[in-house]
Amino acid sequence: MSQDAINFRDKLSLLSEQWSPRVVAEMNDYQFKLVKIQGQFVWHSHADTDEVFIVLNGQMSIEMRDKTVLLTAGEMYVVGKGIEHRPSAAQECSVLLVEPRGVVNTGDAGGAYTAANDIWI
Repeated sequence: MSQDAINFRDKLSLLSEQWSPRVVAEMNDYQFKLVKIQGQFVWHSHADTDEVFIVLNGQMSIEMRDKTVLLTAGEMYVVGKGIEHRPSAAQECSVLLVEPRGVVNTGDAGGAYTAANDIWI
């Protein structure tokens, strides 16, 4: 693990693909992942874990079956384990995700948006 400070702006500049989270740090069994998003993701859930979304730039929404949460830069939301959700962003949005190592980004849904795990930038 690096002893240097992690600069989100520098790390985000290395991301060219959307919906492809990349690990920037680990704490115990949790990973901190940066991702750029735009458009609608797939409906999915994570049966065994909560998922944290922290918006760094832009704005996004997280749809759940019973409500929608809107987030802007500087805000965060925790989606509880097992809750079906669908993130989306009208314009490109930069997000820091916090979740246990090994969590598949599409959860139980799979499909074309499934990203490889444990890719560090």
